Amino acid sequence: QVQLVESGGGLVQAGGSVRLSCAASGRAFKSYVMAWFRQAPGKERTFVAAIRWTGGNTYYTDSVKGRFTISRDDAKNTVYLQMNSLKPEDTAVYYCYAHVLRVGRYYDYWGQGTQVTVSS
Repeated sequence: QVQLVESGGGLVQAGGSVRLSCAASGRAFKSYVMAWFRQAPGKERTFVAAIRWTGGNTYYTDSVKGRFTISRDDAKNTVYLQMNSLKPEDTAVYYCYAHVLRVGRYYDYWGQGTQVTVSS
């Protein structure tokens, strides 16, 4: 099993910043892609940003480009989401996702989610 533990959510005013962290732990796994998704109340979970562990290519949904930055720390098996210029519409539960290779097979894992609330 691989565990994803998120932290860093909270309440912030519009225009402010928050940094989310997601630490992956477990035995004998290799991360290939880690990403952030979010789910606003009454809406489906949607993609926010992703990073390839090898090469570091990053991908963003259009609504966060230029405001959010995804990064990784290889040594800590941790992915971060720096969120700047936050808007009320960024309010959601943010979920960490990992696509990993473990014992010769690929698996997908999700974190428990962390709430980000942006007040206007």
